[in-house]
Amino acid sequence: MNQNKTKKLAMAGVLCAVAVAGSYISIPVFGSKCAPVQHMVNILSAILLGPWYGVGIAFSASLIRNLLSLGTPLAFTSMIGALLSGFAYYKTKNTWLVYLAEIIGSGVLGGLCAYPIAIFIMGKDASNIAFYTYVIPFLISVVGGAVLSVILVEALIKANVLKLQKES
Repeated sequence: MNQNKTKKLAMAGVLCAVAVAGSYISIPVFGSKCAPVQHMVNILSAILLGPWYGVGIAFSASLIRNLLSLGTPLAFTSMIGALLSGFAYYKTKNTWLVYLAEIIGSGVLGGLCAYPIAIFIMGKDASNIAFYTYVIPFLISVVGGAVLSVILVEALIKANVLKLQKES
């Protein structure tokens, strides 16, 4: 394994650990646990590592959170935002599009995908929830994570840390 892949894998492990540890900071909104740190990690992984590492981190963090009873199966929908934000950064290198892609991916599309997960996997009664039920709670969580990301990423850019990370 070359040194660059080792660095990426180590960074992915750290970001996964941050997402899992950050799940202790969750806000219950309706039937979901809003975890803004996961969305911050999705954005950081999109910028630092790319879309496929981002999806892997989101999947791993969701799996660990579920195994530790810190999340629900709805957490897996964050992989959509990780993928979209990773591709947004890969194609444009524009951090503001990354934030928007995470909001659309995890907030809107993830919220819509949560409906069948809630019914078929979690056993929720379909008559009690609408197709768009999870969009608002997910958007609250994602916007919180995006705000955290804006603060962190813009500070890292200003300090030239992201430039140094990309060069190494």
